[in-house]
Amino acid sequence: MTANVKQITRLLKPLRLLLLGPPGSGKGTQTSRLLKQIPQLSSLSSGDILRQEIKSESKFGREAATYIAQGKLLPDDLITQLITFRLSTMGWLRPPATWLLDGFPRTTAQASALDGVLKQHNADLNLVVELDVPESAILERIENRYVHVPSGRVYNLQYNPPKVPGLDDITGEPLTKRLDDTVEVFKKRIEEYKKTNEPLKEYYKKSGLLSTVSGESSDIIFPKLLNLITSKFGH
Repeated sequence: MTANVKQITRLLKPLRLLLLGPPGSGKGTQTSRLLKQIPQLSSLSSGDILRQEIKSESKFGREAATYIAQGKLLPDDLITQLITFRLSTMGWLRPPATWLLDGFPRTTAQASALDGVLKQHNADLNLVVELDVPESAILERIENRYVHVPSGRVYNLQYNPPKVPGLDDITGEPLTKRLDDTVEVFKKRIEEYKKTNEPLKEYYKKSGLLSTVSGESSDIIFPKLLNLITSKFGH
């Protein structure tokens, strides 16, 4: 028990963090580990929110589903409206909230719109970190990835296997392989990411918020990421 207590990280000032990284770079894994390490931290995943909205068949969910069914990205104003609404309803726009965004913003237009809302509440982003993972490592990771579809929980046979092969740790329900979890699909997704991410990185670089953490695995990246956060916001 004592060892666990020692591992807990306490922040001395609010952290409002955006994680960037190509598909398969481990943003979800890093988020989960940060939430365990930093009790003050909460996270918001655009992917999780979209799944919830679509499942509940809300007005937004139905509209989002039509774009996804056509293989199109959601319009900037639509996704920005949803994320900022969630931030507001969860009280994250009131200082000293400490939170992490995963999967949003993805374009400079979204980033600018988000900044506008956050600025109104004096809750600006104060750290943006890109996870720099070699493409070869990502493609190998994808080959070994399985998911629990209802919850979105992700497993990897190499470094994060389920306790019982083929079954979700929490529910015991079967894990599945996503149809798009193939090398061919991910090569295309990574290329698309590069196109939209370069302007986004430049946007945050100009504001002095961007840092990069490099490594081939989540175990290599996490200590570097945690050290970066604690050096700026901890003790």
